[in-house]
Amino acid sequence: MASNNYEKLGVFYLGKLYYLNEKKPGNELLLYKSKDLVTHAVCIGMTGSGKTGLCISLIEEAAIDGIPAILIDPKGDLTNLLLNFPKLRPQDFEPWINEDDARQKGLSNPEYAAQQAELWTNGLTEWGQSGERIQRMLDACDFEIFTPGSNAGTPVSILRSFAAPPKAVLEDRELLRDRINTAVSSLLSLTGVTVDPLQSREHILLATLFDIAWQAGQDLTLENLIQQVQNPPVTKIGVLDLEAFYPSKDRFGLVMALNNLLASPGFNAWLEGIPLEIGDLLFTLQGKPRTAIFSIAHLSDAERMFFVSLLLNQVLSWMRSQSGTTSLRTILYMDEIFGYLPPVSNPPSKLPLLTLLKQARAYGLGLVLATQNPVDLDYKALANAGTWFIGRLQTERDKNRLMDGLEGVNANQGHEFNRRQIEKILSSLGNRVFLMNNVHEARPVIFHTRWAMSYLRGPLTREQIRNLVEQRGAATAVTDSKPAPKLETAEGAAVVAISQAAKQPPALPPDLPNFFLPVRSAPLADGMLVYTPAILGIVQVGFSDARAKLNINEDVALLTPITDEALPVNWDYAEKVEIAVSELSKTPHPKLEARFTDLPAVAFQSKNHPLWGRNLINWIFANHTLELLHSPSLNQYALPGENERDFRIRLQQTARQHRDRAMDQLQKKFGPRINALNDRILRAQQSVDRQAEQARQRKTQTAISIGATLVGAVMGRKVISTTTLGRATTAARDLGRSSKAQQDVSLASQTLETVQKQLAQLEAQFEAEAATLKSNMDPQTETFETIQIKPKKTAIHVQVLALVWAPYWQNAQGGMTPAW
Repeated sequence: MASNNYEKLGVFYLGKLYYLNEKKPGNELLLYKSKDLVTHAVCIGMTGSGKTGLCISLIEEAAIDGIPAILIDPKGDLTNLLLNFPKLRPQDFEPWINEDDARQKGLSNPEYAAQQAELWTNGLTEWGQSGERIQRMLDACDFEIFTPGSNAGTPVSILRSFAAPPKAVLEDRELLRDRINTAVSSLLSLTGVTVDPLQSREHILLATLFDIAWQAGQDLTLENLIQQVQNPPVTKIGVLDLEAFYPSKDRFGLVMALNNLLASPGFNAWLEGIPLEIGDLLFTLQGKPRTAIFSIAHLSDAERMFFVSLLLNQVLSWMRSQSGTTSLRTILYMDEIFGYLPPVSNPPSKLPLLTLLKQARAYGLGLVLATQNPVDLDYKALANAGTWFIGRLQTERDKNRLMDGLEGVNANQGHEFNRRQIEKILSSLGNRVFLMNNVHEARPVIFHTRWAMSYLRGPLTREQIRNLVEQRGAATAVTDSKPAPKLETAEGAAVVAISQAAKQPPALPPDLPNFFLPVRSAPLADGMLVYTPAILGIVQVGFSDARAKLNINEDVALLTPITDEALPVNWDYAEKVEIAVSELSKTPHPKLEARFTDLPAVAFQSKNHPLWGRNLINWIFANHTLELLHSPSLNQYALPGENERDFRIRLQQTARQHRDRAMDQLQKKFGPRINALNDRILRAQQSVDRQAEQARQRKTQTAISIGATLVGAVMGRKVISTTTLGRATTAARDLGRSSKAQQDVSLASQTLETVQKQLAQLEAQFEAEAATLKSNMDPQTETFETIQIKPKKTAIHVQVLALVWAPYWQNAQGGMTPAW
């Protein structure tokens, strides 16, 4: 569809089509469908080709579209994505200019900043952009720089990187094995040990330890991994005894290597900061999409490999927890792939990258890999890329490698491939001019990249990154930590002095079971463990709602004190707790000395317990509802337990899928009509040109005929002969025909103008429907409804109703802190 408007739904504005013969871009925009990126992309071009600018523009477009991204930045160029100045003022640019460039030009810093501000303003204007579009990008997406192993940006903790993977990974034996191998190889590379996973004793032992711990659902830390290397929880590796396979004397070398890593002063920086949790990194606490830039330029080669491998594995685990989709959900971009996906060797990063390239498209995760040389990429990786952005290349070897890859990709898609023509195009590419081969399009196109909105000043120093992060505010991660529950006591309830509490629980009737809640928190330095009686009710509550297509059972655990009031067990005082039946014990903590407060006399009477159970059912029926958020625009309901942030995040992907489907319908609805009008315009224009040419010829012939007649009459003879009269009559007739030809030109022009107006009206109608579609699907700003679902009384079942002893830590001042 011909239009100068690039702000269309689901497309990225990357530049304009470029004409090699004229050596300049035309007026036709290159609009790349975002969902095409689900089949991944590679961007290849030598230094100075404009590769980084193109990829930054692509990320900017994704940000405007509300698509979060993870960017791996080995060189430091991607930090420029935070240099966005909507007002385009010189003072905005001045703190970030390259002072050496200013000195070389003989300009002061303010003068050079003013020059850069003018350059960026003019560049944006030339490409139909402005500061308002920059602001729109900042409103749609958050940008943050993360610096693992450093506090220059937002630091990242790897403590969770050795945590047991989610259930989806544990149940996939192949994926679990790949995850373990990558984690072990990454860790060993950080210690300087290069190993073969199939031959190395170090690798096999560590992989065994990871497998045992993770299969048991246990997290690992470097500290307990060192301890397990010293004293492994196994006696055999394969069919060999442990001491025969890897004697303790030899294992000590691995222990020292790991310990030296842990003890090194710089390693603490790896333990500080936000957890490496992909879901938290991709969105803010409010559910706003985030472009997370991992700057690793400050790390050594071994540290880079270690972190990149861990990050890729975390992405894999997160990806496995997502639902399938055909729309673009997230982008994973690596600015320089050299060394991470080589064609021959197998570094720790290679396996997760290949896995992502093969499987990520099903989950809406699009990979974009950039490099200077195609020989740096494994051929299998090239074969999995659906879009190729190719700029200037350095050598004929690079060109031939690309040609082989392109030929194979087009053959797989059944597309024709003119090798000689493509070779000629690649040899003619200039700065910021790229060939795009997209398997979703019929043929390759050449385009000139648009002007980047971010200020491309080059890599930032650590101090500049620190200043930039401080200005914007450090990212705040969502944590899983929850405040310890506190058992409320009834107003006026009797308080027993702890100093007088018994050292043993009271003797109870045999028909009155009692249990002990687990002690979960660490002891206080000066604290005492005190058990207080309470009633625990664990209830299964069924909820059903046709609107939300909901039919679930929810387990609710409530803990309430026992008092000496008229209503000794009042569920209004109950606290909801996270206690499973399997955690209840028949005995107190076996290793800690404890005291027990008095048990009210009413609790000794087992006949009271059924009444408390019935009261619990009544209380649940009257007070317990399931609240779900509802999106009116998408008619979607939150899942039970899903908070507003996660619901908004999930809806963004749902809205994107609905939008893509709706846009496809709009294309089918308007496309044929617009194409037909374009054909009519072409024919009408040809008719105008033809009629104009015929009119010009007739006008010329008439002028010649009249002129010849007059000259013959005046100069040749004194009187008008019959022949002269005949010529004059013919000339007059030609003059009439010339006038009619002019009328034909006017009619053809009117027809052309009418069809052009029809096309403009149809395109305006298309744009209006697309705008309405967009405004109706914005989960970030939509106000949700809250619906309450009440359970049926027949769907409430008491699973457990028991007397329990709740543990507390009492400090020296008498303060009480829950220990469960």
